[in-house]
Amino acid sequence: MGVGSGDPRRWGKLAAMATADAEQSLQTEYWNGPAGERWARFQEKLDASMASIAEVLLTAVAPRPTDRVLDIGCGAGATTRLLAAKASSALGVDVSRPMLEVARRLGGNYLEADAAAYPFEPVFDCVVSRFGVMFFSDPVAAFTNIRRAFAPDARMTFVCWRTTEENTWATLPLRAAGDLVPRPTASDPHAPGPFAFADPKRVASILSSAGYRDVSVEPRDTTMHLGATLEDATEQTMSMGPLARALADLSEDVRPKIRDRVQSALRESGTSLPAAIWLVRASG
Repeated sequence: MGVGSGDPRRWGKLAAMATADAEQSLQTEYWNGPAGERWARFQEKLDASMASIAEVLLTAVAPRPTDRVLDIGCGAGATTRLLAAKASSALGVDVSRPMLEVARRLGGNYLEADAAAYPFEPVFDCVVSRFGVMFFSDPVAAFTNIRRAFAPDARMTFVCWRTTEENTWATLPLRAAGDLVPRPTASDPHAPGPFAFADPKRVASILSSAGYRDVSVEPRDTTMHLGATLEDATEQTMSMGPLARALADLSEDVRPKIRDRVQSALRESGTSLPAAIWLVRASG
């Protein structure tokens, strides 16, 4: 059969799979490059920033002493360690070697792997994630694969961001920087990224399509603690999150001006800002 023959729908599907594979490779490359190294460097501050969010997640999971837990996109392992203290065991999975190196130094069990494709054994009672599931290039396929890890009667719980506009910690620094940073170009809101799961109907549809049952997507309002001091909060805001991405291509001479504006805004608002998340639960 020639290359140009056959069902065009099949070739379209193959092209889509190739594109998804390429996008997933880019994600792996991203989290093993400067971004992953930066997250590893800020590990302690980031874990402190998300302490309130981790509490929401852990309360919802309520791990039992006999539970075996899988933590997807575990990063430097903060949630993995919290879960391990309450469950029978916890395994953290991530593609980022720099963050996993930090995680292993701090203790716990970790696997360097892509959860979207890793051949899990069906031995886990809980599958959990703190902001680790919004980066899949093909989320239906990824969640279908993750469901392979479910033991009988297993459950999944994760948190993901709601819209950028609802998250003051993300929007305030960009507003403060104003005309000193370029306006973001229009992009696919469903492309892999921090806010890819902002639409709750899309999240529910993805999970249903992947074979999950009893799907619930509930709003939770919590807090992002950007730093113990104004200096810490300014440094973290300039180094992580939407403003940091906007700064990536700017010249060094404009950064002090932006820093002054951001610090002034944080001085006025405080360094603990509203964080809007979805708490998502499902069974296999």
